[in-house]
Amino acid sequence: MRVLFTTFAARSHLYAQVPLAWALRAAGHDVRIASQPDLADDIIRTGLTAVPVGEPLNQAEDAAVVDDRAWDRTEAEANPYAVDLATWPELLDIAETAPQRLTPEHTQGVFAAYAPLLFRYFSWQMTDDLVRYARDWRPDLVLWDPLTFAGPVAALAGGAAHARMLFGLDLVGWMRGHHLAAQAGRPAPLRDDPMSEWLGWTLAEYGLDFTEEAVTGQWTIDPVPGSLALPTGGLRVPMRYVPYNGPSVVPSWVHEPPARPRVCVTLGVSQQEVFGRDRASVAEIIAAVAALDVEVVATLNAAQVAALGAPLPTNVRVVDFVPLDALLPSCAAVISHGGAGTFQTALAHGVPQILVPDMIWDTARKAQRLEAAGAGLRITDVDRFSAAELRALLARVLDEPSFAHRAARLRDEMMAAPAPSDLVPTLERLTALHRPPRHGRQVSERPPSTGTTTPLA
Repeated sequence: MRVLFTTFAARSHLYAQVPLAWALRAAGHDVRIASQPDLADDIIRTGLTAVPVGEPLNQAEDAAVVDDRAWDRTEAEANPYAVDLATWPELLDIAETAPQRLTPEHTQGVFAAYAPLLFRYFSWQMTDDLVRYARDWRPDLVLWDPLTFAGPVAALAGGAAHARMLFGLDLVGWMRGHHLAAQAGRPAPLRDDPMSEWLGWTLAEYGLDFTEEAVTGQWTIDPVPGSLALPTGGLRVPMRYVPYNGPSVVPSWVHEPPARPRVCVTLGVSQQEVFGRDRASVAEIIAAVAALDVEVVATLNAAQVAALGAPLPTNVRVVDFVPLDALLPSCAAVISHGGAGTFQTALAHGVPQILVPDMIWDTARKAQRLEAAGAGLRITDVDRFSAAELRALLARVLDEPSFAHRAARLRDEMMAAPAPSDLVPTLERLTALHRPPRHGRQVSERPPSTGTTTPLA
């Protein structure tokens, strides 16, 4: 069968899809990945086929102009899809889980704000190009990143089965369920559903009616262990998380047994790419951790290294990049922002975590759930924490065996889920069940080339 993956132009979101894409390709299926042109080279480096759609996302350019200045209200008034990149995490909390706060007004407000934010990650041009490509190539299955709603639109327009492929907690499914339940209890004139209106307008452009599967898919592939996942409706298909860090070389020192507990410090690049800065101070985190009798390995990019300033303690090793899948097995703990790849890779290796959440998407909620599971600790106020507080958390994680024990239990739970290769027959069955019949279609048997860019027809 033909399988089309799609995501917006972010490497971390692409990397979450690669193991399953290769599992399908290795099973003989025709696999391609569609995204904005600025992700094409990264797709090619995975050995898979890239389909550029829409205009470049240019997140790096956006980051260069984001600072602490007040939001320009004139831009917001002129452009209904304008997003205040500096303040939207505080204004938009789709990760809210407290039942008392999930009121009709709250869920409606979240989705009203959510629609223009999502439009930043896919445009009319991207959607139009993807629909055109789907109608021409005719995929049997579209697997889409949960922030890339061009995916379900193209699947519905092209007559394909389709499913979401999560990279973290299912915040959309969680909030969507509460929103629909809250609206159902209101009088009809007071019901408001911004997502159905917004996606309805988009689908109407292609002669389609709104359907709830455009929001949450026909089914959902979920790599998060069930004990940490949010309970949502719909068909959930669990999948073992397989770390993929992109092309890399493992340095020899990684294999050398550390003389003292090794602690990885990484804040990822999401804040740097989107907001031009890190939420927490890298220099303060490293200084706090290095005061303990540990070996610190800090994975930092050039901007983060520049922010360190003073000479580093002798027990700190700074590296530009080392694959976490190779580094974390030698670590006693990891301190991170809670990004999807870092969080899941630490779970896969049973490494206790201390989370300093960057407050993007689900990081704060994952930190809460990890702490409740006893596999790590968290900074509760990322904007106001002291070196002593962080040091005390790390000392607890290193000294109390329960954290490593419970992290190992989560690893075992993750390893019990079907691997991507095990999931292929399930996806074949679900595709056959959900794909509309296509009369007279001849399925191409020729294998595609790999490591290439496929232009739009």
